[in-house]
Amino acid sequence: MKKNSIYLIAVLALSFASCSKELDQVNINPNATENAQPDYLLTGAIKNTVDAYWGTTNNMNSSLLFTQQWAKVQYTEEDRFIYSNSSFTSLWSTAFSQSITSFNKIIEIGTATSNPNYTGVGLTLRSWTFLLLTDAYGDIPYSQAGKLNQYITPAYDKQKDVYYGLLADLKTAKTTLDPAGKTIGGDIIYNGNIARWKKLANSLRLRIALRIADREPAKAKQVLDEIKADGDVYISDNTDIAQLIYQISPQQNPVSAQFDTRDDYRISKTIVDKLFSLNDPRLAIYASKTQTVTPQEYVGLPNGLTNSEASNLGFARTSKPGAYFLLPQAPAVIFSYAELLFDRAEAAARGLTTEDAADLYQQAVKASLKQYGISDAATNTYAAQASVQYDATNYKKSIGEQKWLALFGQGLEAWAERRRLDFPQLTASVNTVLNGQIPVRFIYPGTEQSLNLQSYKNAVANQGADLLTTKLWFDVN
Repeated sequence: MKKNSIYLIAVLALSFASCSKELDQVNINPNATENAQPDYLLTGAIKNTVDAYWGTTNNMNSSLLFTQQWAKVQYTEEDRFIYSNSSFTSLWSTAFSQSITSFNKIIEIGTATSNPNYTGVGLTLRSWTFLLLTDAYGDIPYSQAGKLNQYITPAYDKQKDVYYGLLADLKTAKTTLDPAGKTIGGDIIYNGNIARWKKLANSLRLRIALRIADREPAKAKQVLDEIKADGDVYISDNTDIAQLIYQISPQQNPVSAQFDTRDDYRISKTIVDKLFSLNDPRLAIYASKTQTVTPQEYVGLPNGLTNSEASNLGFARTSKPGAYFLLPQAPAVIFSYAELLFDRAEAAARGLTTEDAADLYQQAVKASLKQYGISDAATNTYAAQASVQYDATNYKKSIGEQKWLALFGQGLEAWAERRRLDFPQLTASVNTVLNGQIPVRFIYPGTEQSLNLQSYKNAVANQGADLLTTKLWFDVN
């Protein structure tokens, strides 16, 4: 069966699985399958989640702007941080009404059919979904989420408790996953390679350990010690990258789909200037040449312009994102090998492991370039520059700036890392509406105030006002 057909069947299966028990009982269709097959359900749940992660609302219209990787060339309100409590409903609604419900069903099916690999994969993906949510909003429903028969208005868990819960879930996932066990279908990330799923589960544990490291260094070290003691491995080369490689229309990459019909975005001047200053060979991959010939060939657009200012600079004299990112089949990266190496370098720099931070940093820089097919010679020349060398006296700057470059296009993850490491240091446009600040969280969807008011109020009382500028628990500095 062709992948496009599998996608279609998976979306239909997902729609069945997302219904509540009560609706299922009232609206039984004698001509439809009542129990979704796990392979179709897994495919649909992965695609819907990745679409939300990589799509317009949570990536192009927000986090990519906050990190100044992209900028808006028209309808620039979002680039000036003009949002409302209806602006950030996509990630919330998709994750809670579709993704988490479906991953819970996959976990349940794995148990019922004695196939622990469905359970482990479902648990890993559910943990990643919860991580996206808490990184963006802070306190979220976690322990009661997705249990519609028990909790219509689920309580919000504190962010620290969510991170701790996810660490436990991922430890369970990696133990449950068995490369010698039963096969699974519908896996459009690793094609059923369970050994790679174990690597991803451990890599997510490392990511979360660093999320909490400024607040809970002892817990972070405990997690890494456990992984080492168990002899577990992380993502170990570029072939292990967790990513969804899209197909042609209508199952194309959301970025490609956006540019098919609109032309609202350009690559940011901030990142173009940085790539130029480092003689970085990724410039030609991250940015397209200007349509009108310019002396620089690649021209970034300043963030936070007014609509008239952006219009004056023009569409033809500023660079779109690179062709690599505009292809229908462009991958949506969930976790790269470069990120894993930067994470290991930081863990060593913090004294959480005994590895060589400088060496891991060098490997990370090179892995990012190799991810895009840049030659060994060009990679080595780039990494050897004094401006790219690791600074042990300011590891957050070295890792933060190069990680920002490596995470290009991964808006939500780049935004989380920039908040955590405080590098690169970015300056908001004078046209923005937050008095020089850059957003540090998403606003809760307005529907939470009407449908889950008491839980919403408890979350606000715990973490602070429901504003773009309220720092989350993990964001210390």
